[in-house]
Amino acid sequence: MLIRKGTQQDLADIVAFNQAMAFETEGLELNADILTQGVQTLLKQPSRGFYLVVEKAGEIAASLMVTFEWSDWRAKDYYWIQSVYVKPAFRRQGLYRALYQKVKDLAAADNSAASFRLYVEHDNHAAQHTYKALGMEQSHYLMFEEKLMFEEKVK
Repeated sequence: MLIRKGTQQDLADIVAFNQAMAFETEGLELNADILTQGVQTLLKQPSRGFYLVVEKAGEIAASLMVTFEWSDWRAKDYYWIQSVYVKPAFRRQGLYRALYQKVKDLAAADNSAASFRLYVEHDNHAAQHTYKALGMEQSHYLMFEEKLMFEEKVK
């Protein structure tokens, strides 16, 4: 298994993973043009974050995205882990664990992270169990949102 930062050559895989994840978790069909633009933006602007991909058996098997949120309280970034996807054939093989460790290693190398954060669906108990097993704890914060643009179609 090889874990590396995503590049422009991974665009199609990352877009496909995001589409699959949105459909599996929320029944959403994401607008492919908007999604592609979003992935390309992050690939071209590393100050916003980065993707990690896992190569296994000659193919991209998993990916995740990290975005940065500046904390004036900590004078460091919060690393937000998002868009986690592992192809079904590669699940339950430790790929997410390896990706998470890589995120931690990258942050430790330059002492840049205040903490690692992520969102998880309320009912996704398997993912919650995985995150807890890796040392994450449920935050005391609740999230509020006002959607300004909603292009997805709910199935």
